Amino acid sequence: MPAIPSERGQAILAEAVDVYREALGGRLVGAYALGSLAHGGFSPLVSDVDLGLVLADPPRSSDAATVDAAAAAVRDRGGDLRKRLSVFWGGLQGLREGRSAGRFPPVDRLDLIDSGRLLAGQDVRPGLARPDLAELVVGGAEFALDHLGVDSAVREIRTPRLLLEHGSIHLTKLVLFPVRLLFTAETGRVGTNEAAVTRHLSVARPVSGELVRAALAWRTVPPDRSEALALLSHGMTPLYVAYIQDYVSRLSALGRGDLARAFEEWSRRLTR
Repeated sequence: MPAIPSERGQAILAEAVDVYREALGGRLVGAYALGSLAHGGFSPLVSDVDLGLVLADPPRSSDAATVDAAAAAVRDRGGDLRKRLSVFWGGLQGLREGRSAGRFPPVDRLDLIDSGRLLAGQDVRPGLARPDLAELVVGGAEFALDHLGVDSAVREIRTPRLLLEHGSIHLTKLVLFPVRLLFTAETGRVGTNEAAVTRHLSVARPVSGELVRAALAWRTVPPDRSEALALLSHGMTPLYVAYIQDYVSRLSALGRGDLARAFEEWSRRLTR
């Protein structure tokens, strides 16, 4: 019997854990499945294979290079899913104190605490510091500016044809990221695709509702190009403008005028 889709992702996580056991030895405190392979909703078409690593203290200057080299070794074995291995990591003490201490942004630390599934080692989640709402909003804003507010992403948001050329993975991420970030800012919870879309569509007149609904479906069935172009042309910029306006208010209320101003400039580049 062929493996069900999630089992293929689980098998890659198991491969990666074996590689990290060899690379880190006794410094690997715990390894966890994160993301959709932990809390559900995994799509073999577009989902990342998310792995979380907790390392023993004290941190070493070589930790980042060691983690990156091991991830590259797994990806180099070939296959589309292996290329989507995404590794989050941090030192135990830093995670207990609420610091990333490596590569563990606030929302991914929250995912580890709430949904992380132990694959190897010791379960240390009960002792980890839970990020508060302000940290989640600021972390989400910094992520958005780094990945969605750059010039290349702005061009794709404004020019749907360019976005479609990059395939379903990139397409669904760019449509659904603002929906997920809004969900986290409103609830203080990890914005899974299904939960975030359900909340977005629950209001009387959701911004770009048809596009958001379609993007969730595109995670399992590739889009029809003509239909996607029409939905993106009408809905993509309004979706981002609404997200940005919401975050400008939240960031201003948190005293992060620097980020609020960066969001306002982002909005000007989207709408000029």
